[in-house]
Amino acid sequence: MLNQDLQSYKVLVIDDSNTIRRSAEIFLTQAGHRVMLAEDGFDALAKVGEFEPDLIFCDILMPRLDGYKTCTVIKQNPKYGSIPIVMLSSKDGVFDRARGRIAGSQDYMTKPFTKQEMLQAVTRYVQAGSED
Repeated sequence: MLNQDLQSYKVLVIDDSNTIRRSAEIFLTQAGHRVMLAEDGFDALAKVGEFEPDLIFCDILMPRLDGYKTCTVIKQNPKYGSIPIVMLSSKDGVFDRARGRIAGSQDYMTKPFTKQEMLQAVTRYVQAGSED
């Protein structure tokens, strides 16, 4: 059920796993959000400028350009540095969380995630930011 007063946001999901990308896309589109998928960091960097997302979910372990480097590059760009980034990882370690924060991420979600966890992150980081 789509809440009528819920805003539609643009969300970029970066993950080398097709299963994770498709799950995230289903969860987010069912909630009324627009979704763009990227399979690695380089793919994501090309799509950030074209899509201009309100929120990014970024896997950590990816080929070519990992999530930490992808996050750092996005955050260093003045035009996109304010976009909230939530890191995704199958590991739930203190070191991984800290390294994500250092790279500029707002939060960290452990895979597999639920629809509720993903939608709560959208609410927490996008809606809160748009109310400033």
